[in-house]
Amino acid sequence: MPLPEKALIAQIRRMAKSDRRRPADRSVRPTGTTIFTGIGDDCAVLRLLPGKESLITTDLTLEGIHFRRDWHPPESVGHRCLARGLSDIAAMGGEPVAAFLSLALPRDLPQAWVGRFARSLISLGERFGVTLAGGDTAESPNGILADIIVVGTAPRGKSVLRSGARPGDRIFVSGELGGSAAAVVQMRTKPKKKVKPRDYPRHFYPEPRVELGRILREKGLASAMIDTSDGISTDLAHLCEESGVGAEVEAVLIPRASVGKPAREVDLDLALHGGEDYELLFTARPGKRVPSHIAGVALTHIGHITRSRLILVRNLKGIAYQLDPKGWEHFRK
Repeated sequence: MPLPEKALIAQIRRMAKSDRRRPADRSVRPTGTTIFTGIGDDCAVLRLLPGKESLITTDLTLEGIHFRRDWHPPESVGHRCLARGLSDIAAMGGEPVAAFLSLALPRDLPQAWVGRFARSLISLGERFGVTLAGGDTAESPNGILADIIVVGTAPRGKSVLRSGARPGDRIFVSGELGGSAAAVVQMRTKPKKKVKPRDYPRHFYPEPRVELGRILREKGLASAMIDTSDGISTDLAHLCEESGVGAEVEAVLIPRASVGKPAREVDLDLALHGGEDYELLFTARPGKRVPSHIAGVALTHIGHITRSRLILVRNLKGIAYQLDPKGWEHFRK
């Protein structure tokens, strides 16, 4: 079995930096292309053109891991496939430009499924001005695999990284949390009851916060940012690790999603550890005024950054405990 996902990425990152034939982050290659930020953020940041940074991200969507055909209609799979990459661009404060899709498909997959998947993916791209510019196809021995690459841009030196948080910064999150994970729980625990996408829209058709991320970058409000693809406990840990800081979060302030019919608020554990909400988690300097809503999306102040490397959460009874990253991680033992 490979190492747990976080350890595996760290090992590969060390190997990439130890190869002396390749320039390190923020170095200039012989052609003049600058790799400004590499492994460790939502996107790689390349400086290819004067005054611009190119943002590049890639995400795998695997049948049986990220979706199930008996749970997810093909429109949802296509939408979610591209939404993941768009959310990474949003987390850098960037503007998406183009996407590249590689598909590995089993021989017995109906063409109608593929068409519905593709139309939904392309439709979401059109909403954000993103062109499907290329890709590849192959036959899969079992299951569907979709690899999406999304390219975006940001003004030179303005991409919002995970590494910009400082002690005293306030922590904010957009929207509500736990809604996507609640849908998965429902589908697992009640497999015979059909889960309706309209009751769990944040799971089946998540909305990438591209406009919000761009405004946060333009107004200089976010000192560090990440999207909540793996769960806030895990993603906050990523942000703090890259910034070399800790955090304190108030459980009572966590905005929990209301799901189902009749609507009910999700448990705190789902809000803290459930992933695939694709909201934005960001920090702001103490002197910055962050409004309660931007681009129609609610923003909630949930805590602050500390000098300690610990991440603490104060529960509903006011007792503080260490918040371990229990969100999604591949290869976890």
